[in-house]
Amino acid sequence: MKMKRRVIVAAVAAVVATVVTTVAAAGCGQQSQAGGGSFPSRNVEIMVPAAAGGGWDLTARSMQQVLKAGKLVDRPVEVYNVAGAGGTVGLSQLVNKGKGDSHQWMMTGLVMVGAIEQNKSAADLTEVTPIATLTAEPEVVVVPGKSRYRDLKTLLDDLAANPAAIKWGGGSVGGTDHLVVGLLAKAAGVQPRQIQYVGYSGGGEAKAGLLSGDVMAGVSGVSEFQPLIASGELRALAVTGPKGVTVAGKQVPSVKEAGFDVELMNWRALVAAPGISDADTQAVARIIDRMHASPEWQETLKRQGWEDFYRSGPQAREFIAAETTRIKALIGELGLA
Repeated sequence: MKMKRRVIVAAVAAVVATVVTTVAAAGCGQQSQAGGGSFPSRNVEIMVPAAAGGGWDLTARSMQQVLKAGKLVDRPVEVYNVAGAGGTVGLSQLVNKGKGDSHQWMMTGLVMVGAIEQNKSAADLTEVTPIATLTAEPEVVVVPGKSRYRDLKTLLDDLAANPAAIKWGGGSVGGTDHLVVGLLAKAAGVQPRQIQYVGYSGGGEAKAGLLSGDVMAGVSGVSEFQPLIASGELRALAVTGPKGVTVAGKQVPSVKEAGFDVELMNWRALVAAPGISDADTQAVARIIDRMHASPEWQETLKRQGWEDFYRSGPQAREFIAAETTRIKALIGELGLA
């Protein structure tokens, strides 16, 4: 009888031990999976915090294709859109609902940095987990083909002499184009609040404003104005990247090469949800590192005309933090905060 009791007690103990082990393993969650190399354990979701069809959307869907084609993850990668307020609606959703979930990723970029300040967003990029910067595009400063301005110095000299005399055009107020004009004004010795800037809702309207003479100078991404530069309807004066580039077969100097200390790239980056473990962060970073090194991604960069602007880990975190500080100050100087 005693022997039977001992057997029963031993069996119960074994069952309890098995249950405890199972619960403990489940409690390890994503961290143990990431650390053990089994990440992802379910579908990965990439949020595009803007409407479909824009730059963030195209970047995310290109990533989705490359991750699948290169077999870099063994689970489906889904892309979805959450539009509103320059990306801050999506940012708030990631911060408040995605915390601790390493399978939740989001596109971000320079536009969001400015939108956070303008919209007084409760959530900001210090709360997410930076993974990597991906691409960047310089802006280009243009004037109509018939304009008397043939170089950036002449244009900015006139701006310095009379800020109200130069009417600028570009994308939405507070967006990347507007930020470039603010930096150009500072470089010319003009208070950014003094500039005359018209924010258009789309690239087509900005082009029409330049061609009709409603504005004297314009700023946008190089790819946006390239066809009109090629036709001679617009003249490119300078680009905002670190060095000059060839646009429509013509060499265009950088703003720095033209004598003004201004550099601004319209960058895009990938971040993950806040509060994920170091092991999860490293697991995600490894996937994106492999994506960046893949021939499929390099071909995507070439096909889209995107500049490779890859920084991962601490470098990405430091870059985004520095850009946040810089753009926050500029938004204030423009009187937009």
